[in-house]
Amino acid sequence: MSQVPPSVTATANAPEKEKMFNDIGDSVEDDQPVTVIESLCMNCFENGESRIMLTLIPHFREIILMCFECPHCGFKNNEIQTGSAVREKGSIHTCSIKSKTDLNRQVVKSESASVKFTELNFEIPPATQRGVLTTVEGLVSKSIEGLSAMQPARLIQDEALHKGVQTVIDTLQSYLESPADNPFTIEINDPAGNSYIENMCAPQKDPQISIKEFERTPVQNEELGLQPAPENEELDDDLLKEVHIFHGNCSRCNAPSDTRMHLMDIPHFKEVVIMATDCELCGYKSNEVKAGGAISSHGKRITLNIKELDDLNRDILKSETCGLEIPEIELHLTTGTLGGRFTTVEGLLAQVYDEIKKTASPFASGDSGQEQRKKAFETFLAKLEKAIKVEMPYTLILDDPLGNSYLQNIYAPDPDPDMTIETYERDYEQNEAFGLNDLVLENYGENKDV
Repeated sequence: MSQVPPSVTATANAPEKEKMFNDIGDSVEDDQPVTVIESLCMNCFENGESRIMLTLIPHFREIILMCFECPHCGFKNNEIQTGSAVREKGSIHTCSIKSKTDLNRQVVKSESASVKFTELNFEIPPATQRGVLTTVEGLVSKSIEGLSAMQPARLIQDEALHKGVQTVIDTLQSYLESPADNPFTIEINDPAGNSYIENMCAPQKDPQISIKEFERTPVQNEELGLQPAPENEELDDDLLKEVHIFHGNCSRCNAPSDTRMHLMDIPHFKEVVIMATDCELCGYKSNEVKAGGAISSHGKRITLNIKELDDLNRDILKSETCGLEIPEIELHLTTGTLGGRFTTVEGLLAQVYDEIKKTASPFASGDSGQEQRKKAFETFLAKLEKAIKVEMPYTLILDDPLGNSYLQNIYAPDPDPDMTIETYERDYEQNEAFGLNDLVLENYGENKDV
């Protein structure tokens, strides 16, 4: 399953208020969400019209769509800007394009993202293209259009450069004409984490898409207008037992709100950091759990056979590095989905249901939704609802490469007959994803360059 925005929790108890951002699948005929503003045309310097619409894109949260048109000279322009907060981490979305259907994948490219065609080693920097809501075909076509614009001038000034650029244009054109004969890979690198490539296999994992998250560098934080991270301060034992409050803004309505953090020790497990955010204005609530202490030397796989409703009352700690799977209903959540959670099995499954229904299914609805995909989503959600009500026995699998997840043993300290816990050696790719291959743990500092 493709990336779902982390740390998003349903706000069923939130007070009713007027929605600024309408869901992309909602009917907006009566709401009149488009704002029309008279604007100066930068082409002929006459007055034209700018149209602004606030909408909610699945897996991308709030965005602002803007379109300008001048009736005097015919100049048109459109762009997209993010209407929500910058994500905690940057993201790299990589997708293999192998057919005409793949060209129709919807793409959200924010203004801070760069686009790279891997086989061509051709990269479009963030500054050259504004944020857009388009398709893979649209990205390729826009690249061809941009490269072709200056070709006549290049032919006169530098014939060798003209030939090199023309080769790139011809290759991009072959991608559009026959992607089956000329498969290619597109990579979107967004330090803000606000870009997205549509998952054609949702709610299952798309084998052609890979998503990696990364910590931003100080330079990237500065480019995004973020303040540098504060220096680490040593805390004494008494301070660690307190609940710490951090002042910030709500990720939904951007109003001032507080985030509370507390370090706690789970018996028979380890220390964890619990963070909770509550917005008094819009009612948005969010909680996240991060593991404390050292990185485990082995990964952990927990398997629970769920047979009755009492099994749903078990406490569960799902870390941000943990994947979740229920083979009987073909549910597979990749690492990072939903972020860290400390709840019950029932609460976790309810969050999965709400998240998929809210963020994934809108792509299968509306005018562009295919009937086959609509039925697939309805069937999947019906199976998940049965699992939440335990109308059938099934298996819940937690796979955490860092071993930071926990599922309550109701028979402790005796073994649980319905639960098995396995430890395993992480492979090279898993260590690479978490940056463990680059750690120097032995003879540290002896080989430093003088």
